[in-house]
Amino acid sequence: MPKLLKTILQFTGFLGIGILLIWLVTKDITPSQAEQIKDAFRRANYWILLPAAVLGFLSHWVRAMRWRLLFFPLGYQPRKLNTFFAVMVGYLVNLAVPRLGEVTRCGILARYEKIPVDKLVGTMIAERAFDLICLIVLITVTILVQADVVAGFVATYLTDPLHNMYANASASRLLIVLAVIVAVILIFFWLLRRFARTKAAIALRAFLRGVMEGIFSVFKMKQKGWFMFYTVAMWLLYFSQVYIAFSCLPETMGLGVKAGLSILAFGSIGMIATQGGIGAYQLIVQKTLALYHIPEVIGFAFSWIIWVAQTLLVIVLGLLSILGFPVYNKHYHPTPPPPKTK
Repeated sequence: MPKLLKTILQFTGFLGIGILLIWLVTKDITPSQAEQIKDAFRRANYWILLPAAVLGFLSHWVRAMRWRLLFFPLGYQPRKLNTFFAVMVGYLVNLAVPRLGEVTRCGILARYEKIPVDKLVGTMIAERAFDLICLIVLITVTILVQADVVAGFVATYLTDPLHNMYANASASRLLIVLAVIVAVILIFFWLLRRFARTKAAIALRAFLRGVMEGIFSVFKMKQKGWFMFYTVAMWLLYFSQVYIAFSCLPETMGLGVKAGLSILAFGSIGMIATQGGIGAYQLIVQKTLALYHIPEVIGFAFSWIIWVAQTLLVIVLGLLSILGFPVYNKHYHPTPPPPKTK
């Protein structure tokens, strides 16, 4: 399949899912509820979103600084602003095509800092894997500290659908899928050995070695304490954005830490599920707020307010980063790392 066609299909697929979810949320809204939603938008205190935007900027900066730590064991020290620019361009691209932004940020940083792309891809995989672990921990803590509130929500929207999915799949189907996966892996390694001397195989092995080196950089770095500090700081900044945003509407102003944890934990799933979180994020936030007795119309308004604020911040910072890259690096020539001693 041509790369352009694959990108177009991926874009339209995720966008279509987002639009479908928006339709599911809005299709049963009555004229009275629509008026209440408009009233909520009119009453919202949008000034409170300014400090939330500052916290959002800091969270993106901290993420960039944490990613930068993974380059040190590989012998590279990219400039801080270049790393930040790359992260923001990646976020911007993700709004258009999910997951393409991860590749884009590696490619653009490789261009300006002369770091091999394979090593950058490896560090990105390591970073994302660590984020997934953090999200699982966050969801677990959220459930444990308020099981009476969120247990039903988790069962309805997470565990039950997964259980039904696998319950409807016969054992033979699961075995066939597993066999196909194993066969594909074995064929891949057989082809790699069969054509080991070809340029393509040599290049692929070199790329895979670079990726693995990038992945294991998290275990080799000396600044593990800073890595953990940046990780905790990043998630605290994410939480602070949600907690401050509660003050933009009178109905959500009284919500506390537990509600903020729930919005952060479950809303993060929505941001991953669709293109920029569109549709999925709003639906999950609305349903989550209902657990705390927030009317659906208010939950609808609140979810759109914070989603639009977060998305606008990414768009502005992403576009500024695209413009900033050539200006900031006009006279910059990165120094190659010293050769490794055997």
